[in-house]
Amino acid sequence: MVNKIEKLSAIIIAKNEEKNIERCINSLLGCIDDIVVVVDNSSTDDTLKIVNKFNVNCLRSDWLGYAKTKTLALKNTKYNWVLWIDADECLTRELKDELINLKNKETEIAAYNIARRAFFLNKQIKHCGWYPGYVTRLFNKNLCKFNDNQVHEQLIINGKIGKLKYDLEHYTDPNIKHYYNKFNTYTSLAANELNNKKRNVGVGDLILRPLFLFIKMYIIRLGFLDGYAGLILSVFSANYVFTKYAKLWELKNINDKRT
Repeated sequence: MVNKIEKLSAIIIAKNEEKNIERCINSLLGCIDDIVVVVDNSSTDDTLKIVNKFNVNCLRSDWLGYAKTKTLALKNTKYNWVLWIDADECLTRELKDELINLKNKETEIAAYNIARRAFFLNKQIKHCGWYPGYVTRLFNKNLCKFNDNQVHEQLIINGKIGKLKYDLEHYTDPNIKHYYNKFNTYTSLAANELNNKKRNVGVGDLILRPLFLFIKMYIIRLGFLDGYAGLILSVFSANYVFTKYAKLWELKNINDKRT
């Protein structure tokens, strides 16, 4: 099916993103024709104040979960082609020009993958399996929709997937405190999702999975070349897996006691 990319919408969801949201929106100006930002009602910083400085469609919403909140944003977009971008991400100059050049072109593609250049503890991570770290972010909303995952939501795509040439920048976790502020929420959501899928947990999940992930990131995928940041990221990622399955074990213990 051939369709034309005429104008672009973008969707962003934000909660307590005052340190990131301005950079994100600024990177879209001059490239995106319609920007929809959903600000979580529980935000306690100046995210909403900053967003309102821009000429964007700003919505307030209670937290619906990652996928459902993004779906709310998607329903409020004007155009068929949509860029999904997180508040702690921004377009590079090269990617911005590439998106501009896509306009008024016909394509048989339903969605495009974009390489993501990630910064952890203010250092670009070039290894650990993090780069190029392709993510599907530009899509035709008539051919794609969000799945129901509680965490690490993805698009369900009905059609061909293409690939853009240039990078998206991701400023994740500028410090360790920020990482662990998210850590508890994400591991709980992941454990709940596994529990809902009736997934069992064993000793191998608690010992072998975290160990293998560390070896894969730090040794096989050359994380040691990223210096201390690569070491810390590999250890933290292994701990993420351990904690996710530990929380799953805890959930199953609670459920067993109730039955």
